[in-house]
Formats: sequence, C-alpha cells, structure tokens
Amino acid sequence: MAQTELRTNQEITKGINFIKNTITLLLSNKLDLADKEIRKAGKIFKAANSPEHTSICMSLIALINYLTNPSSYKDALSMLYESGQLAGYSKSNTAELFKEFALAEISYGNNDTDLALCHYNNAKNYGIITTDEYEVLSYVISRIKQIKKDKTYTFPPTSDPLVSLVKIGRSITAQTDIDILLRVIAEETKIALQADRCTVFLLDKEKDELWSKVALGMDSREIRFPAGKGLAGYTVRTGESINIQDAYNDSRFNPDVDKETGYKTKTILCMPIKNNNQEIIGAFQVLNKLNGVFTKNDEDLLVAIGGSASIALENAQLFEQQKELYKEQKLLFESFINTLASSIDARDKITAGHSTRVKLYAMLIVEALGLDNKTKEIIEKAATLHDIGKIGIRDSVLQKEGKLTPEEYKHIQEHVKITHNILENICLNDDFKQISEIACSHHEKYDGTGYYRHLKGEEIPYGGRILAVSDVFDAITSKRHYRDKMPIADVIDILLDGSGSHFDKQLVDVFLTIPINKIVKVFLTENHNRLKVKDDKTLSKYNLMDIYNLCKKENPSEDEKNIISLFNYYYAGKQE
Repeated sequence: MAQTELRTNQEITKGINFIKNTITLLLSNKLDLADKEIRKAGKIFKAANSPEHTSICMSLIALINYLTNPSSYKDALSMLYESGQLAGYSKSNTAELFKEFALAEISYGNNDTDLALCHYNNAKNYGIITTDEYEVLSYVISRIKQIKKDKTYTFPPTSDPLVSLVKIGRSITAQTDIDILLRVIAEETKIALQADRCTVFLLDKEKDELWSKVALGMDSREIRFPAGKGLAGYTVRTGESINIQDAYNDSRFNPDVDKETGYKTKTILCMPIKNNNQEIIGAFQVLNKLNGVFTKNDEDLLVAIGGSASIALENAQLFEQQKELYKEQKLLFESFINTLASSIDARDKITAGHSTRVKLYAMLIVEALGLDNKTKEIIEKAATLHDIGKIGIRDSVLQKEGKLTPEEYKHIQEHVKITHNILENICLNDDFKQISEIACSHHEKYDGTGYYRHLKGEEIPYGGRILAVSDVFDAITSKRHYRDKMPIADVIDILLDGSGSHFDKQLVDVFLTIPINKIVKVFLTENHNRLKVKDDKTLSKYNLMDIYNLCKKENPSEDEKNIISLFNYYYAGKQE
C-alpha cells in the first residue's frame, strides 16, 4: 500500500513539473511544445484521478488551443466550463485561479476588456488566498496593469519589472545546486525580459574561461570557451554592456554559431554580472526580444536581476566548495575506519571478513526497514567498527582455535568495553558518538542479560539491536578451522528462540523476510564466489523463513527439495 502511494506521489510530482514546464513554454510563446507538455500532465492526473490537477490541465489546454487558433473561441469556453466544474468539485483555489486566468486571456484576446478585467480580478483573488506554487499571480497582476494602461492585447503578457525581480529573487534564494541555479536564473530572466533565449555564463578565473551548463533552447551540454572570446567575453573583459538591435549588421557579432545550429539571432543584450565588490564573476547573454528590440528599461532590469543573481551564484559556488571539502573529509574518515577494521582481520585470521559480513547483513535489515540514508550510514560505520576492541584481547585467546575456558571467555567479552573506550576517545561530531554507542552494544540482549552494560529493550540503541541479529547470524553461519557451518534450520531456530529475549523480535521478523538471494550473496563474499544469474532469480522468490519451513517439512516435493539443495549448495560455498 505504501509503495503504491509512493508511486502515485512520484507521478503527481512529475505531472506538476509538466505543468510548470507548460507555463514556461506558454509564456515564451512556444505553443506546440506547451501543448505536448500539458497533455502529458493530463494523462498522469487522469490516471491518478486528481480532479484539481485535471482542471488545471484543461484550463491550459483550452487557452493554448485558443492562442493557436482564435476561431476556436467557443470550443475553448466549453472546455473551460468543464474545467470550472472540476475546480468546484475539488474545492481548489489553484484550479479556480487557472480557470479564471484562461477566461481572462480569451476575453482579452476577443477585445472584451471589461469581462477580461473581471476574470483577472477573480484570478487575483484566488491567487492571494492560495500558495500559487505555479507563480501565475505575477502575470495576472501584470495583465491588470496592462489592461488599465493599454487595452491592446499582446501575448505573452508584458512583464512588470518589480514583480519580475521579486519572483526571480524568491526563485533563486534557496537554490544551492549551481547547475539548477543557472537554469532557474536563465529561465526567469528570459521571461522577465520577454526574450527567446538566455544564457548565464560564469567566469572560471583559474582557467580564464567562461562556462555554462545551460543554454536555453539548446542541449544541456556544458559550454566553455576562453574568457576573451565572443560578446560575453567582451563584456567580461571590458565591463561594458552590449545592446545590439540588428545582429547581422553589427561587426561584433559572430554568425558562425547560427550557421552551426540553424538559429537566427536578431537582437542581443549582453551584460556583465558583478558581485558586491564590483568584481566581474560572469555574464548574461539574452537573445531575440519577442516584440521589438531590447530597451533601456530592459538593461536596467537586467542590472537589477544581476544583483540578486550574483549573490545566489557566489553562495552556490561556496556551497559547492564546502561539499567538495566534505567529500574529502568523508573519504579520509572512511579510509581511517576501514584501516581500523583491517587491523582486526590482520590479527584474527579465524574471523577475518566477519565485520564486513556483519555490515552487509545490517545493511539488508536497514534496507528492509526503509531507514533514511543518514541512519544507514551511521549503522554501516558502527558495524565496520563493532569489533575494534578485539585489538586489546590477548593473541592466545583471540587466535585460539578450540573452545574457550570460562576465564578466556570473560576476557574476550571485554572487547566491547574496549571498543567503547577507543571510539569514545575519537573526538568527532554527534554522529560519531552514535556510532560508538551502537558499536559497543552489539552483545547486549533484549532481556537485559547481555554485556557489557546490561542494557534492556529499547535502552539498547536501535542500531545495536540490528547489529546483534547480524553478528550472531554471521558467527554461526561462518566456517571456522575448528567447526563447520551450523545447519541453516538450527541457525534459524536460534534466532526464533532468542526473539524477544536475546533479540528485538521485530528485527528478527524483518531479517527472516529478506529475499534469500541477498543473504546468499553475503555468504559468497567469504570465498569471493558469485551467484549464477538463473539461481539468483530462483532464490529471489524465497526468504529465510521459507527455507526454514521447507527444511522442517516432513514430505517436501521434488521442487521443494531442489530449492533446499540449491540453497545448501551456495551455503556450503562450493560455487566456483
């Protein structure tokens, strides 16, 4: 049920992105592409049975149809009537906003400005009382101002500079991914300046190059060229803005790119981006004003956009540097942890590989539980380090191949306390403190009879309870010089008998439902063997509890015997 809901939510998110893309394309007057995007969204929301989003899609389809063919006026109104019914049924202010906006645009296009103004005001009222995640309200406000000032209908709507600045500022403030930020700035700038294309270039001072991951209207490959080349390079070198009203009659324009791409450049506005210290950090290149040429007002608006953009870009670059530093620290930390774990394998040849397998079993439990990535990472590291305290155990005890005496067993129990002491003295963050607590609690028992602190029930860290199941399972399913692996039915009997006393019952239940092919793959790491593809597929249909029940069955069928035999084949580690 939860997986179905997750898939539905993912589809709805996908559909919402299609709607946002439609609005961007619509306001760029790319009606064919907008129509394709909104129809994709419509299919998703129809399948998801979402009347709110279906209404939004119908309103946009009606508007696109009208803009493509104004004679379809009546058909568009008919579709908007149906859209209005769905909006009312869903009680969605957002759906009502889209319906009123579409009705206003169609009325305005048919020169009924009084009716258009009425619908625009209705849309404005709905936009004020909703979250307006699609940011339609700014265009509605621009239309209201336009219709009062000049009754001539134009599409796309004329952008209001103040509204555009607020919208761009809101869009880029929280964005830290540099590639996404470049796209957002470029898209919003293109809409604000009513242009066909916009590229935001950043200056790479070390390489003395201008680069961008985004060029709207082109593919998403990275563009990179010398910082002194082209119009963007000129503005970066000189700090001057360029406003070209006829590209092919201007000697500074290089037509080679147009020849290569088939694009026809007409007007160009190119401007440097400066930070707070007035240092140039990049450049805007805006192409082809949709109606006429770029004006002084466009230049002023681009300067204002550059002020917000420069702060966001510098913050994003700083964030990228911090991420790289964090990656380096993380790699160093993981190398340190793996070195510590390897030191135990080097001393204890009998149990070499045990910590790795415990980690793998723990990760299977974590995966089955659906725990978050941070928790997974903490438990993974705790599993790797859970036996580090054995470094303080005498060789004569640690490497003994036979049964331990009571005194020797008591001595080896000290390894969990030594683990705690070692890890606690490593001065790191709160996450590492959790790692320490989890690592030293893998021998605690749910009923409080474990060691070394005799914790009980939920006093034991959750990760420690996961390690307890993983640790015992690996210990009795691994081959030693002095004994063979325990039969799998006996192994599972131990887990079931200890469920609720030694182990957290919920975790035992989860572990026994993990597909057996995943368990077998951990077995095989002991001898560096692999699971055959066809056997992988077969064993994926069963879990440990299934194998246990088949083993206990008095008269298994031939197919059931084959499954048991296949499992035991890999369990014995005989695969080449």
